Amino acid sequence: MKHRILAAVAATGLVLTVGGAGSAAAAPAGRDVTAKKLLKVSDVHPQTGMTLLEGPVFTEDGSLLVVDVTAPAGQPKVIRIDTATRKASPFFTDQAGAYTSAQVSPHDGRIYLTDFVSGAIVSIAADGTDPQTFFTGDVDGSAMKPDDLAFDEQGNLYISDTTGHDDPGGQDRGRVVRIDRDGQSATVVAGGLPAPNGISFDEDFGGLWVSQYTANRIDYIGLAEDGTTVTSQHPAMYVNAGRAQVDSNAVDAAGNVYQMFHNQARVMVFSPEGDHLATVEAPVPDDGKYSATNLAIRPGKKDAYLTVSGPSGGFVYRFEALAQGIRQSNGG
Repeated sequence: MKHRILAAVAATGLVLTVGGAGSAAAAPAGRDVTAKKLLKVSDVHPQTGMTLLEGPVFTEDGSLLVVDVTAPAGQPKVIRIDTATRKASPFFTDQAGAYTSAQVSPHDGRIYLTDFVSGAIVSIAADGTDPQTFFTGDVDGSAMKPDDLAFDEQGNLYISDTTGHDDPGGQDRGRVVRIDRDGQSATVVAGGLPAPNGISFDEDFGGLWVSQYTANRIDYIGLAEDGTTVTSQHPAMYVNAGRAQVDSNAVDAAGNVYQMFHNQARVMVFSPEGDHLATVEAPVPDDGKYSATNLAIRPGKKDAYLTVSGPSGGFVYRFEALAQGIRQSNGG
């Protein structure tokens, strides 16, 4: 997964490859959907031996942004895509960030990025300028490994802290962390989790869908009105994924949950009641190993855009979602 990859990159700088096969076990029940390649966005970077697209998000002007997690210093780390012309262009870069997700705040309109290596949350202006460190430091005495990000309606941030993802002892040390919209207060909403990765609010902001990377399941965490108190918490969907593991998730206007994967170029779609509704397959080159890690559904439309990465580079694929996109459809 990107977590192990980034840890190795940070520690050694060695050339690395993505693990897991894009053509793993046969698709489970549910109707089949085939995604079509929209464009190639990035090549494998010689410095890191890979490229990894993540965090697709639509901005107010209709642009689609994606992050390239392993982009070297000075090369595009946030990329702007014009889905009509199928053109990609640099949007933001810096010297040290390893960004795993992107989201637009409903509070201030800035774009927020999670830096997996440093543990910081960085924001940039809507035009890709003015980088600022929004939050850094320990939360309840422990550093974060921030992976994905979701905003509530007031602009407070909910982060999947995937600490423990690489623990061979299997200790559940991951957390869901809430940071208030001013960056002044950080609260552990839920702890003792098996490396949470994907995180999305449900369609009415009553709770969170959290994908647990080392358990291959999606949990539902109900929240009180204050947003800091858990009212219920339980495993909601168990995912049969073979050698693959759950990655990011997203939610459409009907409340359906879209689950993406590390080590599989596919998406599984579940109803909020847990029924498996569809499997989206992304046909990939027959040259090795691919992952489909995240997606965004255009707000008010059904066109969905999926990030896929592997030995031939980073790609965006398109398919028709089961329902229209909403804020929770921007895959943090």
